[in-house]
Amino acid sequence: MSQENKNDKSYYVIIALSIILVLMSATIYVISQSGPEKDTENTISMSGYAEQKAVPDTATLRIGVVVQSATAKEASDENAALMSAVIAELKAMGLQDREIQTSYVSVYPVYNYEPTQTITGYSASNSVQITTTKLDNLSEVIDRSTAAGANEIGSISFSVSDDMQKQLREDLVNEAVADASSKADALAKSLGVEVTGVQTSSISESSGSRVYYEYDMATAEKVSGAGSTPIQPGESTVSMSVQVTYYIE
Repeated sequence: MSQENKNDKSYYVIIALSIILVLMSATIYVISQSGPEKDTENTISMSGYAEQKAVPDTATLRIGVVVQSATAKEASDENAALMSAVIAELKAMGLQDREIQTSYVSVYPVYNYEPTQTITGYSASNSVQITTTKLDNLSEVIDRSTAAGANEIGSISFSVSDDMQKQLREDLVNEAVADASSKADALAKSLGVEVTGVQTSSISESSGSRVYYEYDMATAEKVSGAGSTPIQPGESTVSMSVQVTYYIE
């Protein structure tokens, strides 16, 4: 075979391969463009929502002891003795170790800045965080802690526990899905089409805002002889949202 014939054959092979590559690229492009359209055509998306009020079953509060003394060791030792008494009182009430967690410990100098900066003593702090479902005991927890030596009570917050949320979840999901379905049916009817099935769905849930109470030590000391500290957990909102995509025709 002559060199000229070989060159002609190579030329035609290259042309054929180029045509094949162009056709393959065009096919891939068409598939990529038509795929998403096929997934989204003849569908509508709708959100659904449901919520329920629930009385919180979990309380979290901070109980602490703050002591000032001439030396760091004296402040730390006095604080440790008082905090040990507070923890012993909490356990005597039936609180478990898992319900009592140390949240803050510090010892730092106390300064007087007049006429010059000088150390006048030391302050020792120790706080524990109490998390309990025994809400009926909260007043007693505060009163007996302060009687044992606690002089710092932090914010009390009430929340719905995971267990309670699980109990509410099934009802909330059903209500939220029914809400989305009702909206989808109404929209489909207005468009002159009919819902034929569900393509996808997603769910999100929340337990609403935590409810906080401030415990004022000064006010509590004034009324300490009037009875136990009143505590009311109020209500919390547990909500559920769903996003559903429906097929229509």
